[in-house]
Amino acid sequence: MDAVDDPQEEPPAGLFRRWVHAHEEDYDDVSVYRPTGYAFPPARGRSGVEFRTDGTFVDHPIGRGDAPASVPGFWHAEDGLRITLSFPGTGRPDRVVELVACDAEVLRLRQPG
Repeated sequence: MDAVDDPQEEPPAGLFRRWVHAHEEDYDDVSVYRPTGYAFPPARGRSGVEFRTDGTFVDHPIGRGDAPASVPGFWHAEDGLRITLSFPGTGRPDRVVELVACDAEVLRLRQPG
């Protein structure tokens, strides 16, 4: 797994895909995500996130009846570690996440407090 220790201008290329929340792997203030297609244990719905290279972002919260939903937005890298997520016109506030680790198998994000 590639820990993100050296701040870069842009996040790593492996970030740009759809990730599904592996909530059973969360620890401390870190949320763990796995790529779509990962063999997750059974759960009543799973949220997810999707980073795209064009600067768009899609939050995939769990919707009604545990069905997936989609909320479009944008991402902006403050540096290689801190990413601001914004959702104009949705009433959702901007939020900042810190990229802890990212490789082909896992994405770890921290919500700075």
